[in-house]
Amino acid sequence: MSQQPPPHQEPPARTKRDRTKYLYLAVIGAVLLGVIVGFAAPGVAKELKPVGEGFVNLIKMMISPVIFCTIVLGVGSVRKAAKVGAVGGLALGYFMVMSTVALGIGLVVGNMLDPGSGLQLTEAAKEAGAAEAGGSETTTEFLLGIIPTTLVSAFTEGEVLQTLMVALLVGFALQAMGRAGEPVLRGIGHIQKLVFRVLAMVMWAAPVGAFGAIAAVVGETGLDALKALAVIMIGFYVTCAIFVFVVLGILLQAVSGVNIFALLKYLGREFLLILSTSSSESALPRLIAKMEHMGVSRPVVGITVPTGYSFNLDGTAIYLTMASLFIAEAMGDPLSVGQQISLLIFMVIASKGAAGVTGAGLATLAGGLQSHRPELVDGVGLIVGIDRFMSEARALTNFAGNSVATVLIGTWTKEIDQGRVRQVLAGELPFDETTLLDDDHPGDGSDAKVPEQSAGEPEKVSTRKPGS
Repeated sequence: MSQQPPPHQEPPARTKRDRTKYLYLAVIGAVLLGVIVGFAAPGVAKELKPVGEGFVNLIKMMISPVIFCTIVLGVGSVRKAAKVGAVGGLALGYFMVMSTVALGIGLVVGNMLDPGSGLQLTEAAKEAGAAEAGGSETTTEFLLGIIPTTLVSAFTEGEVLQTLMVALLVGFALQAMGRAGEPVLRGIGHIQKLVFRVLAMVMWAAPVGAFGAIAAVVGETGLDALKALAVIMIGFYVTCAIFVFVVLGILLQAVSGVNIFALLKYLGREFLLILSTSSSESALPRLIAKMEHMGVSRPVVGITVPTGYSFNLDGTAIYLTMASLFIAEAMGDPLSVGQQISLLIFMVIASKGAAGVTGAGLATLAGGLQSHRPELVDGVGLIVGIDRFMSEARALTNFAGNSVATVLIGTWTKEIDQGRVRQVLAGELPFDETTLLDDDHPGDGSDAKVPEQSAGEPEKVSTRKPGS
């Protein structure tokens, strides 16, 4: 008789997860409907832009609390602060290397395609390029911007790196308090469950947001810009695909033994969400939840994912180099090999100032060219028309790069449960879409046991119930 309750508890959980499948089918339908409306009624479609922006803003309002709770619980559970520093240092080193690789691939493919020849720069394009350059920030401003005005302003302003800094300080403080900090950790654990529950509710607005966002993009852009700039746009998409499936795929398989296709399939709903909003930031909270569910320790997830969203922008790196070559060719001032290498080095630094949100890549491109080759800034206006479509590939590539980075760093630091990874990717331990957390068991991140464990201890991860 004691073995009968579990079978009776599993069907309701499956029913809840099944209902979310209809949500993402609705998102696909909304995207297709948005494309149709964008072409059929461009004027009406443009007016739908606030609908898409509203949904993205709903997601973004949850990012700061998700990052704060995840990092505080993760750092607070680590007995040695050096472990957190090791994870952060390894992550930043990896981000720099992969950004350089992405920039190099962008230069190689850009030279092979030789895009931009034959285009003419109009006065309207010059004005658009100048406007983008005026909105960029310097590296110094970016670094100073990491420090929030007050302890709570990071939450109100929605700055990812500011939230990361505050969360690390609070986590280290709780770590130093020892058992006296356990009640605070328990409270933050409960707040995290509340935050993810609210996020799960917000996700039901995804079809409406996807419809508004896609309709507005198609209505504003149309087919003319796509036809004129098809070479650079298609070349960029192919380059991003090569980077993800070849470079990242080989690295992931060699280091972690994880198949890139299995990982991307596991994150399929997040990719659909990014595709419909053009913002990788819209999937940040879900990436944190899914990486923890997959078996990567909370400190590794909490540090790697938020940091990667500002420092590991592989898609943006490819975009910066290919777009720079395109603009130089279009303006009749092609870059020499020496200038390309110099630009690559400069863009490695400039790309760190780009956030994982819509439009940041274009502003960073304009700012980088203004500092390095001012005479090319006006040419930025040439790609303004198709930037939103290229933003899709940038966001998808950035997201794939950060998910792979989380698995790799978890493997290098031995903060990952390989057995659970295999089970999750095989579909044996489905992700709970109703809560975005494995909170069916009372000891998960909210009780006094948290400070007693070292980060990422396999027992903590693997004790979750298979059906949770």
